[in-house]
Amino acid sequence: MAFRSEVVHCYEELANGIASMLVLARAKEWGQLPALEVRCSAMVERLRAIEPHELLDATQVEHVLHLLERIRSDQAEVSGLIKPQLESLISRMGYLTQQKNLGRAYGPPH
Repeated sequence: MAFRSEVVHCYEELANGIASMLVLARAKEWGQLPALEVRCSAMVERLRAIEPHELLDATQVEHVLHLLERIRSDQAEVSGLIKPQLESLISRMGYLTQQKNLGRAYGPPH
């Protein structure tokens, strides 16, 4: 029976989480992304804690490298989909802040 690596398992979970985020971002399901991001962050923290203490064999290293490439690719696409949404949100927030400040300075509109 092959040794089941926790490091490999964490990378698999991280890759699956990022892939799920990509599906949601493509579908513009923005509200569901934060929960997945929390889950992925937990995997990254777990990897930081365990990775230095576990040796992987050559097959496991190859598998992890493949997962890392998939993670990078999916993460780049997620970022590309989210960035315009964040910029739009920031712009709208700036407009609302400006309106609020004008309301304070000149009173409410008639």
